[in-house]
Amino acid sequence: MSARLAAAAAALVAAAALAGAAPARASEPDDRVARGKAVLQASGGCTCHTDVEGGGAPLAGGRPMQTPFGVWYTTNITPDRETGIGAWSDADFLRAMREGRAPDGSAYFPTFPYTSFTGMTDDDLLALKAYLFSLPPERKENRPPDAWPPFSWRISAWAWQLAFFRPERFEPDPAKSASWNRGAYLSTAVAHCGECHTPRNLAGALDRSRWMAGSEDGPEGELAPNITPHDDTGIGRWTTTDLVWFLQTASKPDGDDSTGLMKEVIEEGYTHVPAADLEAIAEYFESLPPIENQLMADDDAEDDGEDEDAP
Repeated sequence: MSARLAAAAAALVAAAALAGAAPARASEPDDRVARGKAVLQASGGCTCHTDVEGGGAPLAGGRPMQTPFGVWYTTNITPDRETGIGAWSDADFLRAMREGRAPDGSAYFPTFPYTSFTGMTDDDLLALKAYLFSLPPERKENRPPDAWPPFSWRISAWAWQLAFFRPERFEPDPAKSASWNRGAYLSTAVAHCGECHTPRNLAGALDRSRWMAGSEDGPEGELAPNITPHDDTGIGRWTTTDLVWFLQTASKPDGDDSTGLMKEVIEEGYTHVPAADLEAIAEYFESLPPIENQLMADDDAEDDGEDEDAP
């Protein structure tokens, strides 16, 4: 899971501040750990927290995320007590994921997509924590952002939250089917698709009037395509089978393969998600308003004879 503020993606940016005195490797029922692994996979595998190019250990952080305000580095979310999240209590974890607050009460920068995770259920979040705590701890210090003041100041994160964020759990739409609601929950909260695929305003907050319409400033500087069902600039010509196949294989309907962070997210995450859940995600995306948004990189791709208007 690219990067705009809060993206990244892509992936799940949870800061690893020191906290509390909970056990680092708490004993958890096997079914909760298994469920937590499934939640992690549905979120895209938390690939943002692995510094692949730097040869980092899985989920130990350190991956650079480029934003218009500087570079943020993803954090260590292994159960190491000193440099990871091993000292976090359940309450610490829930507050971080749902409220964007560290165990010491400070605000997280919105490169951590708590703005989406806030919609997740307690059961899913605590299962995710159980799985993360079942993994080997990796000692790796977190790196502060290379950003310009005032964007690097913690008080800026607090001010951003005050202006642009309200904790809000996902609420099913009673007028929609159970599968649609499942797909909406997975897409908007767990997989946090909007964090990468929705344009942002000048302050880095999601422009919800253009939900899922794509962004030229996606994770790691990559374009995040328009994934609304617009026929010409989105994925409106994709069938349900096309979208499910893409999420399973990273292969587009034209035969090209996705690259970069999206490919990592699929290989580490979505390819392991049950087909019924992927079909529910497709149902949700097919229901979105089609938004025309031709991205600059799409124009460049067309000049080169390539098709880049898909994820």
